[in-house]
Amino acid sequence: MSQSKRKRSRGVILTATGWEKLLEARQLKEAKSNYGEEYTYEQISELTLLDVNTVRRILNRKNGVDKRSLAKFYRAFNLQLADELYAKPGLERRQNWGEAVSVKHFFGRIDELRLLSSWLHKERCRLITLLGMGGIGKTTLSIKLAQQVGAEFDAVIWKSFRDAPSVSETVAYLIEFISRGQETEVSLPSRLGDKISRLIEYLRQERCLIVFDNIESLMDSTRPGKYLPEDRGYGELIHRIGATEHNSCLILTTREKPREVAVLEGDFLPVRSLRLRGLKQGAKLIQAKGLTGSNSALNKLNDRYDGNPLALKVVAATIKDLFAGDVAEFLAQEQGIFGDIRDLLDEQFIRLSPLEQEIMFWIAIAREPVAQSQLREDLVRQISSIKFLEALESLSRRSLIEKNANNFTQQSVVMEYLTNLLVEEVSQEIIGNQPQLLCRHALVKATTKDYVRENQVKLILQPIIDELWSVYSSKSKVEQCLTQILQTLPRMSPPQSSYGAGNIINLLCHLGTDLTGYDFSNLSVWQADLRTAQLHQVNFQNADLAKTVFAENFGGVWSVAFSPDGAYLAAGDTKGNILLRRVADGQPIRSYTGHSAWVVSLAFSPDGRLLASGSCDSTAKLWDLNTGGCLHSLEDHEHEVWSVAFSPDGTTLATGCDDNKARL
Repeated sequence: MSQSKRKRSRGVILTATGWEKLLEARQLKEAKSNYGEEYTYEQISELTLLDVNTVRRILNRKNGVDKRSLAKFYRAFNLQLADELYAKPGLERRQNWGEAVSVKHFFGRIDELRLLSSWLHKERCRLITLLGMGGIGKTTLSIKLAQQVGAEFDAVIWKSFRDAPSVSETVAYLIEFISRGQETEVSLPSRLGDKISRLIEYLRQERCLIVFDNIESLMDSTRPGKYLPEDRGYGELIHRIGATEHNSCLILTTREKPREVAVLEGDFLPVRSLRLRGLKQGAKLIQAKGLTGSNSALNKLNDRYDGNPLALKVVAATIKDLFAGDVAEFLAQEQGIFGDIRDLLDEQFIRLSPLEQEIMFWIAIAREPVAQSQLREDLVRQISSIKFLEALESLSRRSLIEKNANNFTQQSVVMEYLTNLLVEEVSQEIIGNQPQLLCRHALVKATTKDYVRENQVKLILQPIIDELWSVYSSKSKVEQCLTQILQTLPRMSPPQSSYGAGNIINLLCHLGTDLTGYDFSNLSVWQADLRTAQLHQVNFQNADLAKTVFAENFGGVWSVAFSPDGAYLAAGDTKGNILLRRVADGQPIRSYTGHSAWVVSLAFSPDGRLLASGSCDSTAKLWDLNTGGCLHSLEDHEHEVWSVAFSPDGTTLATGCDDNKARL
């Protein structure tokens, strides 16, 4: 060994445990004696009566100092130096970074690093899970954190699980590294449980930081939160590390939260989870890639991809190659999901169960946070509440949906991906006359808010029509294709539970198709927007119209009457409303509101200027036909008013009441 190396290895440094103990005592003294301000090296030199350079060496933990200086430093903070609190520099820090990537350029996440450091130092967490969708930066954050705090641990092990070894091999590897090769797999017990017990003993003796990266590769895609059969032992390993007392910490990065973590974690427990959101300062990453643009353009690009670092890196390369680095020009394009971003989301979506995929499409269709009750009501098939909640929990655990108060939504990059996927697959279903998604999802929700429906038309309905037009090249052929789907629907099982007919109507209406003579009998016509449609000779016999919107929201009709000249038709409904229509085209002219129960009788005055009504609210009313105002409310009836009639000269009104009396 050279003289310089011998010089560096002389003396001792604080172990991770010794450093933690000193840090805690120092912070306590700073709070009491220095107004909470951190001591400078000069102030610590005065407290410890040590040279400033010696203070630096002790706090940096890179070069050794003599044991007496270390003990003197400790006494200044009312501590005693014990054997386990110091070690030779060559034996102190052991780090294995495996396949960890370089994080030379690290943007944002300062708050996350600060929080995680607090969990490690102050909270002494044993198990921490970094959660988030693919590309959000879990791996990068875990490496940066381990690099930042690594000097405070006796050993640091960072391990990727993309090609995961068996749990037995992993435990043996950890023991061999932490024990400095004193124990190998050959010397360990054969039972996995005994091997884990031996590992935990080492985690008690030394303070180790272990990172398992991408553990979702251990998960069974068909059973959320559970492991593949050959990897079940990892569940026992993670559970015991989280549940057993020791001095170390295991950090997991994953898209999907393991069940063991969900059971053990808590805000005041040594097992915690941190769900990563997008970068708030993604513009810095974009600029580092050599892109140009105004601050508003850079921020808009960051927002478009929810600050997902991987998505921003991918799109930055595209902007640089195809748009000469001009962000504004790229933002003028409507499509933002392509290439590696699409592959990343495909990989996650294909792992979902059919029910989870169905829920994901519905959240994307909603375009805004949607309540759990609404999601379940939208589903065509009836499922138990337990299965529905399990599906939501699985999607949340996989970081594919986000909870906003009591509602659920998606990151915009996920929503755009699902919208594009829905358009592609529904278009192919229509072309191939094999409707599946078309029947299980409403492309447009007629009952939703106007601005949401407009977005659904723009982003879902119109792109599907464009796809069909690109194949058939004429309106008549597109209409013929959609009509063939209608003929298919009655043969599907069950025909009465489907969004298919409603979707076809919306597509036809958006095409400007004349619906005269169309037959929708015996079908469920859900979420069809018929407010502007002409429905002459359209057959809705025995159709389920429960979720369809017509020109006005009208209750069941209980009474009708023609005006004397036959030009108008008045109808009274079960909601207490009266609607006046023009007979020539069926368009509504005026409504009359005032009754609180069913309107069961109507009569026009001989001159056509007045309208009388009788209701189950025990009143008869007289209306001005032109203004819609109520002229008189006749309230001396004791029961329902079942009939009203004008005298031939129009000066007297007769009412028949359920109290066996007629009144004039």
